Amino acid sequence: MDQNFSAKHYILEERIKKKYVKVNMKSYEDAYKSFEYESVIEEFEGLGEGKYNIAYETVDKHVKNGLGEKLALIWEGPDGLRKEYTFKDISEDSNKVANALKSIGVKKGDRVFTFLSRIPELYISAVAIPKIGGILGPLFAAFGPEAVKDRLAGCSAKVLITDMELYERILPILPDLPDLEYIILTGENIKEEGKILSYERLLSEASANFEIEKTSLEDPFIIHYTSGSTGSPKGVVHVHKAMFGHYQTAKWVLDLREDDIYWCSADPGWVTGTSYGIFGVWLHGVTQVVNAQAFSAESWYETLENNKVTVWYTAPTALRMLMKAGDELTRDYDFAPLRHICSVGEPLNPEVIRWGLKVFYLPIHDTWWQTETGSMMIVNFPCMDIKPGSMGRPVPGIKAAVVDQYGNQLPRDSVGLLALRPTWPSMMRQVWGDEAKYNEYFKIKGWYLSGDNAYVDDDGYFWFIGRADDIINTSGHRVGPFEVENALVDHPAIAEAGVIGKPDEERGEIIKAFITLRDGYEYDEDLFDDIKKFVRKHLAAHAYPKEIEVLQSLPKTRSGKIMRRVLKARELGLPLGDLSTMEE
Repeated sequence: MDQNFSAKHYILEERIKKKYVKVNMKSYEDAYKSFEYESVIEEFEGLGEGKYNIAYETVDKHVKNGLGEKLALIWEGPDGLRKEYTFKDISEDSNKVANALKSIGVKKGDRVFTFLSRIPELYISAVAIPKIGGILGPLFAAFGPEAVKDRLAGCSAKVLITDMELYERILPILPDLPDLEYIILTGENIKEEGKILSYERLLSEASANFEIEKTSLEDPFIIHYTSGSTGSPKGVVHVHKAMFGHYQTAKWVLDLREDDIYWCSADPGWVTGTSYGIFGVWLHGVTQVVNAQAFSAESWYETLENNKVTVWYTAPTALRMLMKAGDELTRDYDFAPLRHICSVGEPLNPEVIRWGLKVFYLPIHDTWWQTETGSMMIVNFPCMDIKPGSMGRPVPGIKAAVVDQYGNQLPRDSVGLLALRPTWPSMMRQVWGDEAKYNEYFKIKGWYLSGDNAYVDDDGYFWFIGRADDIINTSGHRVGPFEVENALVDHPAIAEAGVIGKPDEERGEIIKAFITLRDGYEYDEDLFDDIKKFVRKHLAAHAYPKEIEVLQSLPKTRSGKIMRRVLKARELGLPLGDLSTMEE
């Protein structure tokens, strides 16, 4: 081995050890043996009479306990705009919103939706709505009219908080929402008429004091809509007890400490942006950064550097976009305070992990969970060795297994259904208005079925293979699209890859890859042959793509997941299904 490389590798290892010398979880094995989620209740104050409220524990408790002047939110907007909010500011402003909502008749159990970009009012409203016992419904600001209609109509939403620009976008669908009583608009000079109310006017007249609703742990507090390949989006409901999962995983997996500056790049329109972009972080009284600017590598690196971010939770798509911007750019920034990086949204390619080590001097820890699980389930902990490409190991308190169609646990290295033993605190309690859909997740007695295929290795690490309906059967070989995609993006010419199975008379299915190229590369027969040889060498002879198509971009959800079902539907001329979560 090259001596210079060995020396650099040693220095890198020493830097990593220093960053991870003190972690909240000392021993995974010890924690997994002894931990029970019910013990977490001791970390919460409650409101007396056996009642709790996630909003109180997230913000108001810290004010009561002397942390009112601590920064809760550092907000960075376009054109250099910056705002800072203390926990006292968030507490008082959310009290005003809660009083305003109560004054217009919102009561416990009512659904109040936010349809806002990442402005401070979104975060304040997200705390305010549970304060009155309402059910928060966060919507992504890039949704079109039909997507908004499906979600508001799906659970008979009573109030929508939005801004004038987004309001004008959804005007055509308002007649289809008879249960929507009020639309509260943020911004200046709002003309109030009919259902329209001014956010600023309501707050100016509202008290900064509010008596928080004493909810039970099993009362709903949030509804997240998630899309499938067919049918309308489903409303996944979580209860106040979910905060046990948010709190403990933020402590162990994100490794949050009271002096951290934390950045979650996810939008609160998605479950990551609420579980770990609002509640999980503020349950620990930690300062968080929100970057509301349009994406650019420079903007993101400036956010890390200027705010001295210590813990960063982001997505593989974002990391790959940063990779594409080039390593040279990273040398213009100081990431020294950054001590821990986690990723979520889709499996993390080993190439991205290697890149993270090179430019941040830190491993990137992948995490697996779902909207329906509410908090992290299988992860790579700071105290564990990372196996690049692995999902990691189950969070203590979570029993995970790979099972067959009858619920029998499969031997190590056997591919099957990834399942979890219910219940855990943040597990969804219902799919709004659709009991049959909810029951589908539990159709094998004693298991929650994730819809993913995986296997477990001899060390107890889980490995994602693909969605159960994504698995490719080619010439009798079962191939997971993710493993092929991993091999493809390791090729120096390929920026991103999506893989599907395409029907074939001879082989049953063949593997077809859709790719985007890195700058400086052009696709031709020589590159096609080189890619095929590369995959055969790095994966298996049967697993290389027989067809490759180059696209300008791959269809993704707005949270960054590659939509294989859309690739397959387009290829085969099938209905595309629900596209409300797809990027424009």
